[in-house]
Amino acid sequence: MLTVLRTKQKSFMVQVVFWAIIAAFVGTIFLVWGRGSDSDTNQQAAAVVNGVEIPYDEVQRSYSNLYRIYQNLYGDRFTPAMEKQLGLRQQAFDNLTNQILLLEQAEQQGISVSRDELVKSIAEVPAFQENGVFDKNRYLQVLTYQRLSPEQFEVMQERDLLVEKVREQIRSRASVTEAEIEQEFKATNDKIVLSFLTFAPSLFKDKVEVTEEGLATFFQQNQNNFEIPDQRSISYIKFDPSAGSDSASLTDEEIQRYYDRHMADYDVAEQVKASHILIRVPSDADDATREQKRALAEKILADAKAGKDFAEMARTLSDDAGTAEKGGSLGYFGHGTMVAAFEQAAFTLQPGDFSDVVETPFGFHIIKGEGYIEAGVKPLADVIDEVKTGAMREKAQQIAYEKAIDAFNINRKTGDLQAAASANELEIQTTDLFSRNSEVPGIDDSQPLVAAAFSLEEAKLSRPVTLPSGIYLIKVAQIEPSHIPELSAVRGEVEKAYRTAEADRLAKEAAAEALSSLQEGASLKSVVKQTVGVKIGETDPFPKSFGAFIPKIGSSEELAEAAFKLTPESPLPDSVFAVSGKNVVVRLKEQQPADPADLTDDKRAELRESLLAKQQDELLEKEVETLKASAEILVSPQLQNFLKEG
Repeated sequence: MLTVLRTKQKSFMVQVVFWAIIAAFVGTIFLVWGRGSDSDTNQQAAAVVNGVEIPYDEVQRSYSNLYRIYQNLYGDRFTPAMEKQLGLRQQAFDNLTNQILLLEQAEQQGISVSRDELVKSIAEVPAFQENGVFDKNRYLQVLTYQRLSPEQFEVMQERDLLVEKVREQIRSRASVTEAEIEQEFKATNDKIVLSFLTFAPSLFKDKVEVTEEGLATFFQQNQNNFEIPDQRSISYIKFDPSAGSDSASLTDEEIQRYYDRHMADYDVAEQVKASHILIRVPSDADDATREQKRALAEKILADAKAGKDFAEMARTLSDDAGTAEKGGSLGYFGHGTMVAAFEQAAFTLQPGDFSDVVETPFGFHIIKGEGYIEAGVKPLADVIDEVKTGAMREKAQQIAYEKAIDAFNINRKTGDLQAAASANELEIQTTDLFSRNSEVPGIDDSQPLVAAAFSLEEAKLSRPVTLPSGIYLIKVAQIEPSHIPELSAVRGEVEKAYRTAEADRLAKEAAAEALSSLQEGASLKSVVKQTVGVKIGETDPFPKSFGAFIPKIGSSEELAEAAFKLTPESPLPDSVFAVSGKNVVVRLKEQQPADPADLTDDKRAELRESLLAKQQDELLEKEVETLKASAEILVSPQLQNFLKEG
């Protein structure tokens, strides 16, 4: 597989995994590509897991796909800080490692996948279906586009199924006892109420005094906090797909192929257009009232069939205020929009036909068919402009990537970016310095470019990096090692941090004094008088199942744990708690035990199901961690640096 992809590296789309397949195979695809020996010296092993090599390119590729998935999910909200918090680089490596370990378990335990299981799983992949049914031609088209043979893809799929079987075997060991259900019920329903005092550092900012000696001492003790991190700048040339789109042309075959591969974009669901008249029946109506309403509906139906204006009757007689003024029109709607009885009747009507009286929870309906759209796919002729635009954009992207990979292959030994630029009539651009956890100045969505820059040796060219703005070929222009600056260079930043630290110290001292006073018997009201701005707060009742979250206070595992150990006899904890940068003193005000009668059979079943799912996930995670602990995992310095960046 890896050899196949390398020999086809000039195709841009080989670098971008088909999205419908990524969702299912983001780990497995790369694992399969990475197994076995590797004769390409440029594909160095990033790690070796029990003798199985994971090439560095596999980790980067897995990371890039995860990055794009989250970028698509969160859009503009997906920031470098969020990426670091999610740990995408470590996730990418863990995915590949876990796949190897679980596949080993499948082999050791003799777990296998039958031919029927394999065929069924492939048929269920949405990317291979037409109107919800497996289509062999579409299957082959998708694989051809990915430069994969059915045999190669089946190997990938079989390994994914093997891994899933191992996971299911591990999950099957989980069980839930009655005692655990009752304990979970109490954790969800036993509640407490806390009184609290909040000592925010902002209340003490005006009391901070800044001295030269204090500032110098603070800087000396915290100088690592002001370290300037490693920074790099890059020189690059950008292959812009839009630059060649005007000169690119499309063949009929390319247009058809794009349409076939994106056919799901042009799906049309079955829809019906209808109008109705509703005779509403109150939910508490007696039989006589119900029959009276039905009789009225039957009369309206008879009048409609006799030729009376349906729209006018709807305006004057229908109890559906939302549609009455529109002559009863509901417009077009698909399956699942209306209640079942109404939908079933509407979808059987030809335009101009009337249904029998239909009863639903709302009352009695008379439905008139107005139109029908058959399920299917919009013909190519109807979407030709849209298809041409997409196909042209895709082809331009492919042409740009091919130019970039050619430039890389021709110049990678010499590292001559200028030669690559001249050959392609492009200008070299050089960026300002940037760190590992920032974007490249002037380039949006550039984290893959940052990753490439910090893993690149000096005087070397990177492989082409694909971003939404184009295809980039880069070279390191400048390296600025991390260093501690002089105090004078960062005085403003140091003074700001000093003021914050001192205000926090004063706030902690005041909070500690307040707690001490309470422990000695003082009331909350007398304590708050000692500090301007501090007020008595009270939480809403909350259960242990809220975890670290405490209403009106915030999240603190330490505080949440201590709170449920408090009793009416001992209502104060031993310490002040830091919550969201503030110092909080709490006191138990009230306990609200759960009512055992609320633990019904349905509730027991619900708790059993949720606990079982939780235990299954925990078992799987624990098993994988156990396998890792006993595995031989060798990580290269290059991969260590890559993981540290995230």
